[in-house]
Amino acid sequence: MCILHQDQNFMIREFLPEERNLFCDLFEDEEVTEYLSYRSPEQYTEMFEIALEDYLKGPFGRFGIFNSENNDFIGMCLARNFSDVPGQIEIGYTLRKKYWGKGIATEVSRTLVKYCFLKTETKEVVAVTDLNNMGSQKVLEKAGFNRTENLQRTDGELAYYVVKRS
Repeated sequence: MCILHQDQNFMIREFLPEERNLFCDLFEDEEVTEYLSYRSPEQYTEMFEIALEDYLKGPFGRFGIFNSENNDFIGMCLARNFSDVPGQIEIGYTLRKKYWGKGIATEVSRTLVKYCFLKTETKEVVAVTDLNNMGSQKVLEKAGFNRTENLQRTDGELAYYVVKRS
């Protein structure tokens, strides 16, 4: 199991095969998924299986976020090639509600940016969020992202944030 990051607050690491239910249960809370595209429970199971396969390819994928003190599951995060703009790396996160408002999303975002710049030659790390998801927009700004023009997709518009390699 590869650990991407560990400090006194949280650890980001590869999921273990036996943690599928942790991953899938995260997406059963309607408040947690309010701004995410709808996926069925089967699609989340498939997403988890793909995550396990992605670890063999490296360096990107979906990773678990765990409390360093008690190993409680906090949520998941991802780093991947951005499908909308070649050469950009996209990050994202989804946290259990009990961990909202504790600064974890901001620190996870900063950690993922560092990871992406360390593991790739990309010049830009990006994140997108629903136009109404003010919480995530504040997190990204605190993490050092700058908002650019909204991203236009066939199914709608998203707030688009970028961090450039210094």
